[in-house]
Amino acid sequence: MSISLQKGQKVSLTKERAGLSGVMVGLGWDEIKQSGGLLSSLFGTKQTIDCDASAILLKNGKLADKSDIVYFGNLRHKSNTVIHQGDNLTGAGEGDDEQIMIDLSRVPADYDKIVIVVNIYQAMQKKQHFGMIENAFIRLVDMNNNSEMCKYNLTEDYSGMTAMIFGEIYKHNGEWKFGAIGQGTKDPGLGELCRRYM
Repeated sequence: MSISLQKGQKVSLTKERAGLSGVMVGLGWDEIKQSGGLLSSLFGTKQTIDCDASAILLKNGKLADKSDIVYFGNLRHKSNTVIHQGDNLTGAGEGDDEQIMIDLSRVPADYDKIVIVVNIYQAMQKKQHFGMIENAFIRLVDMNNNSEMCKYNLTEDYSGMTAMIFGEIYKHNGEWKFGAIGQGTKDPGLGELCRRYM
């Protein structure tokens, strides 16, 4: 049974699920339907919002190397334990918009945390922010049996925020846990977002 998480809540992933190895992190969002007015209906000036999900692997809570960032430009971590399934340019449609597969059983021992973030591609240039997005969520699925373990729906108003720290998967006393964060930031891109962990 899936657990519905609130902001700040933490849940153990491996305590209740002996033998849990792989998890799929699914992220989804929708653009708020906007009435475009006469000009956009005549000229089609509406821009889609391109959100990009990324996983940042940390050692002792710090980003040690840029190769530890898994995103649309680096879909596979060098350890082969974190794999991004590819970029979705619009967020259109039901269900997950982007997915990241994580083999918890094989993540090298020196990594203690995997932060899941989403940023809006070229947010500043396009004057876009998370206040223009609704139904944003992160969910974790047990890849052994394809059952959803937990889901966190972001419900706050994130107007003005161009990036989002959705949650983190971390090791504590030998067990993997997930924490729902939901922290909006004004970082203009993934590079600036990653500097928070240096």
